[in-house]
Amino acid sequence: MTHQQQVGVAGLVVADGQPTEDELVPSQTEGYKVGQQRSVAELAELDKEDESLQRWKQSLGLSATAGGGTKKVVPKTLFLSSEGLHKPVEIDLTRPAAELAKLKKEPMTIKEGVEYSVGITFVVENEIVSGLKYLQVVKRSGIKVDKVEAMLGSYGPNPKGEVYTKVFASEESPSGMLARSGTYTVQSRVMDDDQHVWLDVEWGELHRHTELMTGFKLAKEW
Repeated sequence: MTHQQQVGVAGLVVADGQPTEDELVPSQTEGYKVGQQRSVAELAELDKEDESLQRWKQSLGLSATAGGGTKKVVPKTLFLSSEGLHKPVEIDLTRPAAELAKLKKEPMTIKEGVEYSVGITFVVENEIVSGLKYLQVVKRSGIKVDKVEAMLGSYGPNPKGEVYTKVFASEESPSGMLARSGTYTVQSRVMDDDQHVWLDVEWGELHRHTELMTGFKLAKEW
């Protein structure tokens, strides 16, 4: 690892550590305050006399024996799905950064004028994570053309280590000759109520703060 690189909070390799904060900051709800943080073990001890509530907690992984480690969100995949696709197009976020960097030369092809959805899969380890949000900024030739902010929610560690999946609202891809003339870059970020960034990945052209790249281009067909 060079002096210009550091390991990010989600285990992803980033460079320089200078994210575009002005474009990837979630909106704030006036009057909203982050609630008191409680560990899995603390929540498991609440209302112990209520057996049905205890069974429900255990189904969420909230047992007294759970937790005990550092809270961690592990992004697994980003994927794109559409009615015209035989199967979703996926980016495996668990691959080494060197492999992900090669995606810069292999942009996704998205058919113009179709409805498509972006989704993410992830795992929560050890402790509860509150207020997960997904932020996405789309640029064409360096100019922002779209921004998405979606609430993922709050999650506890899955007792079986299963993966959580979240699909965001569908969008329509641009169409026309002008729209097809360039490659679009997408920056995706996942963060929680504590402003902890669990994923910061750019699809497309290399920017200083990340080496995790892919991109997409528009075409008449998939």
